[in-house]
Amino acid sequence: MTATTNRQIQLASLPTAKLGPEHFQLGQAPVPQPADGEVLLKVKLISLDAANRAWMQGATYRAALAAGQVMAGGSISEVVESKAPGFAPGDLVFADTGWQDYAALPAKALTKQPRLEPMSHLLSVYGIAGLTAYFGLLQVGKPKAGETVVVSAAAGSVGSLVGQIAKIHGCRVVGIAGGAAKCAWLQTDLGFDAVVDYKAGNLNGQLKAAAPGGIDVYFDNVGGDILEACLFRMNQGGRIACCGAVSQYDGAPPAHGPRGIPGLIVTKRLTLQGFVLFDFATQFPQALADLQGWVGSGRLKVPEDIIEGLENTPAALIGLLAGENVGKRMVRV
Repeated sequence: MTATTNRQIQLASLPTAKLGPEHFQLGQAPVPQPADGEVLLKVKLISLDAANRAWMQGATYRAALAAGQVMAGGSISEVVESKAPGFAPGDLVFADTGWQDYAALPAKALTKQPRLEPMSHLLSVYGIAGLTAYFGLLQVGKPKAGETVVVSAAAGSVGSLVGQIAKIHGCRVVGIAGGAAKCAWLQTDLGFDAVVDYKAGNLNGQLKAAAPGGIDVYFDNVGGDILEACLFRMNQGGRIACCGAVSQYDGAPPAHGPRGIPGLIVTKRLTLQGFVLFDFATQFPQALADLQGWVGSGRLKVPEDIIEGLENTPAALIGLLAGENVGKRMVRV
C-alpha cells in the first residue's frame, strides 16, 4: 500500500432541521495502522440509508453521532493488511467503517463476504437491503398467496425488493412512490399490480382504487400520513411491518402522529411489529440462498443507484432523503 493520506467525510455539525452540505466537511488523517487483532481495510462501496440520518438524532440501535466524528456508515471493504487470524489481504468484508478511504477495525467487527460480480450486490440484494426486505415481509408481514401487500417507498432499496418478493409468493402488490416516473417503473419493470403516487394528491382515494379489497400486509418504510392512510384500509387481522419512518427523519417533527390507531388496532385485530434485521441473524444462510436463487432465475431484479466518489457522499445522502434514488443507493469510493 502506497497511500499515506486517509480522506474522511466528517460531521461538521449536527442538523436541527433538514440535512444540508454545511453539516459535513472533508478532512484528512494518516492512514491508520492495525493493532494486534485488527485488520486494515480499503473502503470500496459505502452504503447509504435513511438510517444514516436517524443516527444524527440520538441513540438508536447504535450510539448517537457527534460533531467532529467521521460520518458513520457500513461498507464493503477489502483487506489491505491483517494482524488477525482468518483474514488475509484481498478478502472482502462488510464493516462499519464510516465514510473514509481506510479504516482499522477489530476482526470480530467484520463479516467476511464472498467475491462475486457485481460487488455492489453485496450491499443491495445480498446485504442489509435484501435481508431487511426478506425478513420484514416474510417473518413479520407473513403474507399468504392471494393477499394484498402494500409497500411504501416502493422504488427504494428495500421497497423495490419487498414488492418483488411478495409477487414471488403469489400476492397482489401495490407500491406507493413519489412521481409518475417511479410509479410507471414499478409497474413496467418490476411487475407491481398497482401504484399510488403520493405526490399527486388524494392519497386516500388513490389507495382505495389501488387496493379495493383492502390491505392484508403493509410494509411501512415512511410512517406519517402514509401510515395513517394505510391503517384505515387494513383488513381484519392485517399485519404491519414497521421498518422505518423516513418521512420523520429529516426536518421538523410532524404536527401529529397517525390518528385513530387504538380503535383500529382493536376492532380490526391488527398487528404492528417493529423489527431489527439482526433479530434474524441465525436465519441469514437460508435467506441468502433464497435471494440468490431468485436473482439467478431472473425472478428478482436488483435496481441499484451508484454514485462515484467519496467527496459526493454527503450530496448522495441528501438526495436519498429527498427521494432521488431508484433502488439501492451507494457510493463507489
